[in-house]
Amino acid sequence: MKMHYEKTIELHCTDTDKELIAEVDHFKEKVHLDAYIANNRIRMKWNGKVYVGNSAGLEFTSDGPIMHFEKQGRI
Repeated sequence: MKMHYEKTIELHCTDTDKELIAEVDHFKEKVHLDAYIANNRIRMKWNGKVYVGNSAGLEFTSDGPIMHFEKQGRI
């Protein structure tokens, strides 16, 4: 069984209470990830519950990318 993660995540801005979609790069589960919005990087770190990052004076949180499992070989 092979697992892979989606290339996008949903970010929640805690200051404005809005949701937005960002691209994911350099993801390490329960450690950190880089989220990109309009070529701006938001470095997010795992705090034990969610990923948290700051950009332009705003705080963003995310549960991280969704994981998918893919069966390999004979079925």
